[in-house]
Amino acid sequence: MTLLAAAQADFPLHMPVIVAGGGACGLVAALAAHDAGAEVVVIERDPVPRGSTSMSLGAVCASGTADQRRLGVDDDAERFAADVMEKTRGTADLALARTVGQLSGEAVDWLREAHGVELSLDPNWPPAFGHSRMRMHVSPGRSGTDLMDRLLAACDRAGIPIVTSATLESLFVEGKRVTGVRYARPDGSREDIGCGALILATCGFGGNHAMIAKHIPAMREARYFGWEGNQGDGILLGEAMGAALADMDAYQGLGLLAEPAGIDLNPRFLIEGGVQVNRLGQRFSNELDDVSGQGARVIAQPGSMAWVIYDERIHRSCFDLPQYVALREVGGVQSADTLDALASRAGIDPAGLAETLAAIPHGEADAWGRRFDTPPLAPPFHAVRVSGALFHTQGGLAIDTGGRVLDEEGNPFPNLLAGGGAARGISGRGPSGYLPGAGLSSAIALGLACGRTAATLA
Repeated sequence: MTLLAAAQADFPLHMPVIVAGGGACGLVAALAAHDAGAEVVVIERDPVPRGSTSMSLGAVCASGTADQRRLGVDDDAERFAADVMEKTRGTADLALARTVGQLSGEAVDWLREAHGVELSLDPNWPPAFGHSRMRMHVSPGRSGTDLMDRLLAACDRAGIPIVTSATLESLFVEGKRVTGVRYARPDGSREDIGCGALILATCGFGGNHAMIAKHIPAMREARYFGWEGNQGDGILLGEAMGAALADMDAYQGLGLLAEPAGIDLNPRFLIEGGVQVNRLGQRFSNELDDVSGQGARVIAQPGSMAWVIYDERIHRSCFDLPQYVALREVGGVQSADTLDALASRAGIDPAGLAETLAAIPHGEADAWGRRFDTPPLAPPFHAVRVSGALFHTQGGLAIDTGGRVLDEEGNPFPNLLAGGGAARGISGRGPSGYLPGAGLSSAIALGLACGRTAATLA
């Protein structure tokens, strides 16, 4: 990652807006810039744009959408921001939380109406893990890959060029202004393009072991279940220009990574009444309290493993979820008619498991504060073995509500913007401020903001 003097450049091509990174944020930013009347190009490191979005459940938490209004869900940006501030214990940026609350709903409706990218409110995701309202919106395929395919198709219909196998390598700068970029091809060749504005949407730094050791040392030995291309390129380039960083210790953890399949289990298994136990058959937390911080809790159990225990009712409810279909196909689900038989097959202490399930106080809060308002688990039973992991970093370049990158004094750069994993998110500090769907919510909301701002600046 290097900075080059603008005087060194002789650009054969100039684009008003360049988007670096072809994930959800980058593609939404490109669509927004295009709709605002700017010519735009996306440059993407991988041969096929995928990134962290494709590995996610594809769920976007959004407030004030047409679907919410249609289904009678009373929600708005202020309520969204209040949930964020409560979950992050006041460590998130309030103005940014309000912006994401406002633009996430606007983006969901705009993507559907203007670009045919279907995102619908999922009634099977009740409020949980810090959400006070039903907010989870999903595409018809209920996966991150399906969402990416729809965004790529929308860009294709809009005629937005996406240059793949192009690794952002250098920025040409004049003072604090970016005048163009240099990217490298797999054959070693390099190409330069001038720009009026640059949007960094190059994702986070989960795959950069040195950056994890520096900023999130508690997870330096944890398994990384994310896109290996997440090397923090955009963050490093912004930092080299003198940009401020924020919330660099924030991350999305996973306590539901099915082992050994390496498939993330949907939190609905817990929302609908399932529990997590260790090999002694003991629960160790409120499973609905901290979807991200649960990863570290699982790692702290004997053997760094846990099991999700659920019954036939939950099995049938989640039967068609794409990840669950894949998990069953590889034999990742243990099933039995009795708890003893299930414990024997899964390698859990049977007496401990029986005692744990018998002690669940249905209709009132347990010792960890979880209230079970779902029916007691009943045979036949099912179990999935899971581990904890790091999925996605949530800190990055400091930005204003329009997506403009800020310097150490809080002043915006003239034409440099950032979103998605390259920018500070709304999860505050550490792992416990993450709300389900917040990563994609920030990606599309800040993508919309960045695209509009860049078009104006360009």
